[in-house]
Amino acid sequence: MNDIMFFLMLFFLIASLVINPNVIRVQNPRSESGDTYSKQTVNITLTKDLQLYIDKRPVSVGMLDSLLQNYPRGNNNELSAVLYVDRSVDVQHLVDIMDACNRNQVKMVLATDKEQ
Repeated sequence: MNDIMFFLMLFFLIASLVINPNVIRVQNPRSESGDTYSKQTVNITLTKDLQLYIDKRPVSVGMLDSLLQNYPRGNNNELSAVLYVDRSVDVQHLVDIMDACNRNQVKMVLATDKEQ
């Protein structure tokens, strides 16, 4: 019986690590309503220690404009970004990222967790 429990625990542990390997973990702000966004996009993540990532690649805020200008765009020349910002981050840091997206005509969506 102990062997079975051990294997089940091991299976769920491995499965939880493999579920979404391309995401950097942050605690998103909560929202009672909202829609999911299922377009091919660029993921911009700002962690609580102010580390900025574009699609899991660490970048600096100064590089953000040039990276967004040169980012591959879809067939209609539109680029969308999903912003993953830790809820403990100061709003000014989020506004700086949003300004860079606006300067480069990037549509933005702020990722949130559903309120429970």
